[in-house]
Amino acid sequence: MKDKRILYVSSEVIPYLPETEISSMSFEAPRMVNSKGGQIRIFMPRYGNINERRHQLHEVIRLSGMNLVINDLDMPLIIKVASIPKERMQVYFIDNEDYFKRKATLTDEDGNLFPDNDERAIFFAKGVIETVKKLNWSPDVIHVHGWLASLLPLYLKNYYANEPLFGHSKIVTSVYDHGYEGTLDSKMMEKVKFDGIDEGKISDLASPTYSNVMKVAIDNSDAIIVGSENIPDELTEHLKTIDQPVLEYKKPDEFADAYEAFYQTEVLV
Repeated sequence: MKDKRILYVSSEVIPYLPETEISSMSFEAPRMVNSKGGQIRIFMPRYGNINERRHQLHEVIRLSGMNLVINDLDMPLIIKVASIPKERMQVYFIDNEDYFKRKATLTDEDGNLFPDNDERAIFFAKGVIETVKKLNWSPDVIHVHGWLASLLPLYLKNYYANEPLFGHSKIVTSVYDHGYEGTLDSKMMEKVKFDGIDEGKISDLASPTYSNVMKVAIDNSDAIIVGSENIPDELTEHLKTIDQPVLEYKKPDEFADAYEAFYQTEVLV
């Protein structure tokens, strides 16, 4: 992995949020690449329940300041950064007062999904890509974790299809059993269509269940990793229909060699 550039885009990363399969792998995978001489960048949302003082987040003025258009509204993009202690790894945080100030991640205190989670996902995808453009950092691999990050493959392959910085970038999406009940906003497809993305590419978003949102991510990725021992049957069946390479689930104590080999032999080719 020496000198390879790998961008990790995740809905959650330890130590900033509690340990889950997603937050743990979003830390362990970049640490593995880092230890083997690769270059990594990590992006996640700056949820309001992340303690900025404890984790020493600070705004990066030169990267902040642009507006992203979400469903015909201008939404200011704020970029913050922190370093994971003892790991020499930086994490970039995508922030916006309207979308990420609330003191929670994806649901309210009663466990209900926030009604604007679809717009938060669009904002996060665009925010990551625009920030990487400002960094002028061309990744060899972009590895996506978690459903709030799952629109990035769609936007990169369509909305940003002609962006030369990502001309050779390969997208890997990890599929987990860490989803949600019900659906995101029923107008989600219309909001994505507003960005000029062809309806045929997003027909699954007519009913934005967890499985349908992940199908869109899978279909716009170059390779897939099964991140949980058990994933929804609907996604297991969908993976049988695709042409992209799929790495089956690997336990935490055996993922490192498998991920490295998958990157090298199936993705970076």
